[in-house]
Amino acid sequence: MELNESLEFESRIGIWFYFTKADGIGGLIKTKPADFFVREITNREEKEEGKYLIAELTKENWDTHSVIREISRRLGISRNRIGFAGTKDKFAVTTQKISIWDMDEKELERVKIADVELKEIGRSNKAVSLGDLCGNEFEIVIRGIEGKKEKIKVKIATISKEIENAGGIPNFFGVQRFGTRRPITHVVGKRLIKGKLKEAVTSYIADIFPEESEEAKRARMLCKEGDLKECLKRMPPFLRYEKAMLNELVKNETEEKFLSAFFVLPKTLQKLFVHAYQAYLFNLVLSSRKKQNIPFNEALVGDVVCFRNEFGFADVDKGRVERVTEEKIEGINRLIKHGRAFVTAPLFGYETEFAEGVEGEIERKVLEEEGVELNEFYIEKIPEISSKGIRRPILVPVKLSNEEVSDDDMNPDRKKVKLKFFLPKGSYATVVLREYTKV
Repeated sequence: MELNESLEFESRIGIWFYFTKADGIGGLIKTKPADFFVREITNREEKEEGKYLIAELTKENWDTHSVIREISRRLGISRNRIGFAGTKDKFAVTTQKISIWDMDEKELERVKIADVELKEIGRSNKAVSLGDLCGNEFEIVIRGIEGKKEKIKVKIATISKEIENAGGIPNFFGVQRFGTRRPITHVVGKRLIKGKLKEAVTSYIADIFPEESEEAKRARMLCKEGDLKECLKRMPPFLRYEKAMLNELVKNETEEKFLSAFFVLPKTLQKLFVHAYQAYLFNLVLSSRKKQNIPFNEALVGDVVCFRNEFGFADVDKGRVERVTEEKIEGINRLIKHGRAFVTAPLFGYETEFAEGVEGEIERKVLEEEGVELNEFYIEKIPEISSKGIRRPILVPVKLSNEEVSDDDMNPDRKKVKLKFFLPKGSYATVVLREYTKV
């Protein structure tokens, strides 16, 4: 399958195609943080009493983990007392709820952080957690678009119509899951699954990508050449995880030094590597399904589907999935048509059950070509990053609630477009945007 030039980067993360056929509008996203606004939507209703203070956190150009760490430092409390539902983009303006255990609202006045606002909104006896998250509302500006206003509007309308007719777009994992400038997390994840801990650690420190700074490239090359001490000296300060791992490798002379180096990483990052490899395989399954022209909004015999929960979103818990049989296919496809059921693909793990039929063949072939077996997702040396696996809808419904085309104040003689839409949790706005820009 030949790749469009603009897909070359995305092919590294398993995305081989655009779902819509219409020409894109071009342009650039994230020219500045305010161009990418995200508001978290939860199923929570706060009260006036409770042991948790619930606050609305609005941040600009902060990643979620860093800002939570800074808030805990300013309040003089453990990071574990602060709960949140989802991590949000750094280069953006984002709004979400957080909970703080055993905290008076007056204490928030002590938190003065640049580009961060905390506003008390109530109390609860339940901490904010991932299970509260329904999805996110996005308002995103695309800049530097060539062409006349009416022609741009026509292109947007044409793409929107294609998406509507298809019932949504493929539920790909976006580039953020893998690394924007350095898509390495899934590469490390595969090596962890294969039991190649030394290669996993070395890849994270030493693999070089074109989009990196020259300073980082030079340091990584020293690691490839085996000069770890000089690499540690030259590694840029902002690459703090690489420096921490190198420090452990330099001072530790035991056979377990690569395991020790891996364990200096935060537990969330340790798990992210395996999750990223699962995401890569999922993207490959979807790309393979499209390559064979198999529908995304229609089940075939052998497919595994999930059903809608009380909030109207796909529920992939084990008790809520079902393999499609000849007898049930008509009824299930009626449910799919009305948004009450969804075709799924696996995030592979050691308890994954393959689909049957064509989808099952795709799933098995993806693993075979990767040289991976399901039981390898149980990692004996680091069992805490093992994964049982789960299924995920292959299509995400998306509909623009509004779009605006106007002159671009940052680019003379060009236009800008603001798109507004909602996505359920776990889905990526950049995957929607790529269909409209085609870049």
